[in-house]
Amino acid sequence: MKRKDTRQRLIDAGLKLFSERGYLGAVTKDIAKEAGIAEVTLFRYFPSKESLLEEVIKTYSFLPALKGLLREIDALPYKDALTKIAERFLSTLSERKELIRIMHSEIPKYPSKTRQIYHGLINETFTTLASYFSEQEKKGVLRRFEPRYGARAFLGMFFSLFTSQELMLRKKLSKQESKKIIAELVEIFAKGTLK
Repeated sequence: MKRKDTRQRLIDAGLKLFSERGYLGAVTKDIAKEAGIAEVTLFRYFPSKESLLEEVIKTYSFLPALKGLLREIDALPYKDALTKIAERFLSTLSERKELIRIMHSEIPKYPSKTRQIYHGLINETFTTLASYFSEQEKKGVLRRFEPRYGARAFLGMFFSLFTSQELMLRKKLSKQESKKIIAELVEIFAKGTLK
């Protein structure tokens, strides 16, 4: 069995059990069992449950998807690029719905280092999207505005939509509804940022 495979199986098992039971309810013995390894092996890869959760958050947050997406959308018209970002963001949130639900209810109980990692990833996501806005401003596509605030506003609109629909109402939008709402919110945001 390859080292990378074992590590990834542990991350996947961690994602599954943290999503089902939360950080506090998922025990390392069960995570190791889910990954098909001995608990002692888990600790060879991750010195603590906290370090495993950190890796789960880093691996399955929106940030890796956003970084890959920015290369794909570089040549797209602005509204098309925003639409792709919004679609991928909502898709990622929906796929990680249970983990997000549990993290938001438990985060005050997490170790401070884990909270810092979580907040650091959110800030890095805003910074990454802000860099896209800065590039568009340099190209003359966008008016001058604070790109970090723009990134917060843009992702915040869609996080709010996800939270109200899928976490509070527990109702997934149909593809048609989702497309319509994304188009409308992108239009509103673009009108406020285009030159």
